[in-house]
Amino acid sequence: SLYFGWTNREELKSSDNTRGSFWGGVVLTLCLTLYLICYIGGVAFGARLMIVGSLTGLIWNCFGWSFLRVLTFPLGFLFFMVPIPDTFLNIVSFPLQLQATEISTWVISLFSIPVYREGNMLYLAQTQLAVAEACSGIRSVVSLIMLSILLAYLTNNGNWWKKIVLVLCAIPVALVANIFRVSCTGILAHLYGDQVARGFLHDFSGVVVFVFGFAIMFVLVRLLSLMTVPSARDKSI
Repeated sequence: SLYFGWTNREELKSSDNTRGSFWGGVVLTLCLTLYLICYIGGVAFGARLMIVGSLTGLIWNCFGWSFLRVLTFPLGFLFFMVPIPDTFLNIVSFPLQLQATEISTWVISLFSIPVYREGNMLYLAQTQLAVAEACSGIRSVVSLIMLSILLAYLTNNGNWWKKIVLVLCAIPVALVANIFRVSCTGILAHLYGDQVARGFLHDFSGVVVFVFGFAIMFVLVRLLSLMTVPSARDKSI
């Protein structure tokens, strides 16, 4: 966020209005009040959100709306530092666990490997694997969405529909990459034993698959840059 704020320093210098704003003070006061309420009530997610909101209100109050408008993306990007609430993770991760287990079972069976699924468990001939909450893919989805927003922001093609498509594509890319990881883990566990599915190789495979998903996002950026929408003049011709 500091980097993106620094890249906009020339636009900040040329801002036509650096006077403070009363409404910024209202937002700052409201966010600080909500922060205290959430802190006393033990609502960590709300308190963390209000930290970013308070910073936004502070900048708005001290420097005005035009200054805040330039810093919209750097400040909005700070919301990604707020951890996802555990309640939301529990609601979303379990269906993703079952989906990843079911599709991975089908992929593994394509290689003529006997596998039986029960819930989020994969039973192979020599071992059994549990698709845990960490393997549901929800964290990869959030991380890839964050990175896709970065790519969309850095891609100065002026086409908002391409940026939206890129961000939306992060969700299926992350889910497919996670299913690929679970399937490969099951195949390797069948061939080389359950030690492959644990320890360093298990953690390292998560990094490799995430990098693979990020590479797919770069390919999507390239493909979207090659796509053009005909203008009204071209359609009339």
